Amino acid sequence: MQMRAITDQRTLCARGFVRRSAWRPRESIQCVAGIIAAFALWNGVVAAEQQHAPFQVPKKDSANAEELANQLAALSPRVDRNEAKLLAECAYATVARLRQKYRMFGTPIFNNFLVYHGLKKRGYCYQWTEDLLLALDTLKLETLELHWAEAHAGTYLENNCLVVTAKGQPFDRGMILECWRHFGHLRWNLVLSDEDRYYENTKWAQMVRTRSAAANGSGRKHGVAFQQRVTTSGNGN
Repeated sequence: MQMRAITDQRTLCARGFVRRSAWRPRESIQCVAGIIAAFALWNGVVAAEQQHAPFQVPKKDSANAEELANQLAALSPRVDRNEAKLLAECAYATVARLRQKYRMFGTPIFNNFLVYHGLKKRGYCYQWTEDLLLALDTLKLETLELHWAEAHAGTYLENNCLVVTAKGQPFDRGMILECWRHFGHLRWNLVLSDEDRYYENTKWAQMVRTRSAAANGSGRKHGVAFQQRVTTSGNGN
């Protein structure tokens, strides 16, 4: 519809130019402005359609994604139901894609062993969390917020995950999104119901967002599950 408007506008401008022997600056400017406005409107419609395109949630996860959306919407009356649904579907679709990318093999700890020794490029818990955070950030959430969470920070038991809260809601009232411990399958539960005590790390979340376009890693050393039983070098993941 927008492209038709552009075509019609161009046709009118062309006809007007042929009929008039004298050049009229004001009408020419109006003609160009009309074309630009119509083109901008068309681009906006296309961008909006792309932004809200449905995510490829695995069929076996569709019911879980719907339930996650319900639980996220229940965090607060201020949460937009459609936004909760969008986040849930994006999370399940992203984790499914990462599961194929990381090619998990054996146990999560064994995968850390493989990554540490260079047999795999990625797959640590914090790498799962970074990729999921950046994917969910593209949703431009307005009623939900994403937080970086960590338990047993700096030790070989360290685990990182995301916590979703309603906007302005305390971290402890949020919902954990975690996939490393579950062999690349998304699991979620309330922060206070988890077996581990998680704490927010706002600086790390900001650092991930700031360097999202960079290929190199950061200077901070994470603890890696089972690593200290494999080597005593003291290097993090």
